[in-house]
Amino acid sequence: MLRPCQFRRPALPSDWEEKLENSVPSEEQGDSLGARALAELRFLKNLDIAPTPAQPASVPNFESELGLGETEAFRLVFVDGVISESLSKVEGLSGGAYVGSVCKITADSAGSALSQALEYLGKPAAGTQDDLFTFLNGLGVQDAGLVFAPKGVQLSKPIHVVYYSTGRGGSKDGEEVTSISLATPRLLVVAESGARVEIIEQFVGAPDQVYWTNQVCEIYVANGAEVSHSCSQEQERSAVHIKQTHVSQGEKSTYKLVEAEVGGRLSRHNLQVIQLGSDTQTEFSTFSLSSKRQVQDLHSRLVLDHPRGISRQIHKCIVTHRLGQAVFDGNVKVNRFAQQTDAGQLSRSLLLAQGATVNVKPNLQIIADDVKCTHGAAISDLEEEQLFYFQARGIDPLTARSALVFSFGAEVLQSFGNDYLKKRLERLVKSSLATDGVVNPNVPVGQ
Repeated sequence: MLRPCQFRRPALPSDWEEKLENSVPSEEQGDSLGARALAELRFLKNLDIAPTPAQPASVPNFESELGLGETEAFRLVFVDGVISESLSKVEGLSGGAYVGSVCKITADSAGSALSQALEYLGKPAAGTQDDLFTFLNGLGVQDAGLVFAPKGVQLSKPIHVVYYSTGRGGSKDGEEVTSISLATPRLLVVAESGARVEIIEQFVGAPDQVYWTNQVCEIYVANGAEVSHSCSQEQERSAVHIKQTHVSQGEKSTYKLVEAEVGGRLSRHNLQVIQLGSDTQTEFSTFSLSSKRQVQDLHSRLVLDHPRGISRQIHKCIVTHRLGQAVFDGNVKVNRFAQQTDAGQLSRSLLLAQGATVNVKPNLQIIADDVKCTHGAAISDLEEEQLFYFQARGIDPLTARSALVFSFGAEVLQSFGNDYLKKRLERLVKSSLATDGVVNPNVPVGQ
């Protein structure tokens, strides 16, 4: 059962086709600047409706379970797509920075840098006009979070954004899903010129529940700004996880992503980065683990339109079961004026069971003629020479195999800057691999 979307008006007007060609006056779209900004999302902006945030459901105390108190960070918590003020922790921000719901930005902020940041919500330059799931998020969004760092401000602590799904309304019969609840959280990150922001996104949910999270994250990195982005997808094996990340990079800006996908029955991340100025630095480090009846799918797209951009992408995936599947579709497009671009892309996949499937499509599209671009892909089981090296030194086959499998994913997992999240992911990966019988659970991880 899909969660109902709440609007100020119960139905579309009879002349909705005509209204697709006419804008709705902003004063008719809500009581706050944030509510108006939500109504300006691409899917809704010309329809005579405005979303109304709903109150989050009561949830069990998962703060201790997730160890949120161990993380030295500002915290923003979504419950079923709606920000929970009681679970969030954003006190102590300075320098005009803002972390919270867009619906809390009132008309008193009109004309300020904070209110101007709302103009980026759903902006077509980020590529949101072409994505079906972004449209769906725009239709159902009930609340949106904003992380705003003004010009020259370097936030003292990371922003830890937690997305929790309760699964209310979802049900299953054995392993078959009969109904599913839908949450549509949205996050906007704006780092103005010279600002520095660290974002940690963590997707979790109630145990043994069925839910679908369809999230959109829009990130705007202004000239000379830096955004470090970590993402951990740990949802239930019966869950559906769809994520869209749209990034726009200004001149001399830096965007770095580290991601691990270990949960969900169906998980897909559509990642798009557009270069808006020269001398940008872009890094993607991603890892996915697919077990029985799991599909882990990453579609990435980097568009370079300006000179001297530097990009590095490494994607690693492990498939441990014959019914597991992984997908990687990575596209780097170097257009005519992106001269002196330096782009590298590497995909490595490890298949640990007969019948396991991985579909890999690394893709470079180069129009510029003065570039240095490389890409590569490798798909294999563990190499016999490596196993023999361990066994020749008296190490049993399972322990040797365990050490090699752990080290395969460690290159990405060790890139997580947050120690709490790094250790948590290592435990989750180790537990999943041990459950599938491909590793020895007594072999230490991350050593």
